[in-house]
Amino acid sequence: MCGIVGLHLREPSLHPRLGELLTGMLGEMVDRGPDSAGMAIYGDPTFSPAGHASVSVLGADTGLAAAAGALLGVDVTAIDLPPTTVLHAPVPAHELTAVIRSIDPGATVIGLGEEVTVLKGMGDPLDLARGFGLPAASGWQGVGHTRMATESAVTAAGSHPFAVGPDQCLVHNGSFSNHLSVKRELEAEGVQFDSENDTEVGARFVAKHLAEGADLEKALRLLGERFDGFYTLLVSTADSFAVVRDPIACKPAIVAETDAYVAMASEFRALAHLPGIADAHLFEPEPDRVYVWNR
Repeated sequence: MCGIVGLHLREPSLHPRLGELLTGMLGEMVDRGPDSAGMAIYGDPTFSPAGHASVSVLGADTGLAAAAGALLGVDVTAIDLPPTTVLHAPVPAHELTAVIRSIDPGATVIGLGEEVTVLKGMGDPLDLARGFGLPAASGWQGVGHTRMATESAVTAAGSHPFAVGPDQCLVHNGSFSNHLSVKRELEAEGVQFDSENDTEVGARFVAKHLAEGADLEKALRLLGERFDGFYTLLVSTADSFAVVRDPIACKPAIVAETDAYVAMASEFRALAHLPGIADAHLFEPEPDRVYVWNR
């Protein structure tokens, strides 16, 4: 049992409240996943400064930013939010990521892009959110996850979101029963993994198909055809927000849609405090149907 929350803001006047609202949603899901948590924020000017790539890292060596800057020939800055370090540089995200991996191969990249910053840690999810400064964050989209580990060890690297493609995040409630066979297929095609988590396999599968030209709806339909198990997934990109459940809809999910936002959570109590919720269109996503909202 894990908890998923996500908020896609359509109304710009709500952007300054993104972190506040997402923190409130995450706090309602603590009992669904008390051992670790992660969150992704899109569009915050501190976490993702304009004109800069943002790369989130676990286990970063001291001096990584300076070493990366020396190799790239630009200023690389770092925000230290243990156990996550966020590095920024005015270069493409894949260039900064490659340099980080070459300098510090023991570190784990947990997020990259121009729009998104990913933060992960172990412990009480609400304490983590406050420690990361989430309540003060602004932006247009956010995703959060509280984890109750079932398929792999309790580590920061094993927590969600899994953000393995540029500006992409995937969070998951449930389990994939055939993830090891899919993982072997992906590894045979050159895909590398950072954890033993079944969710990472789903994220790598989606990222691969997006990189090959599929849109998000198509990538999630392909996932549904290849993966077995019980799941609710929330997937976000630089311009999209998507929800899908397995063919028997075993895992809970509820969506609230208004002119101002689309919000999704594992349970309604995570949505109850949102502005205008009394007038929102509320529904449970249908089994095996991909829902996509675009920016």
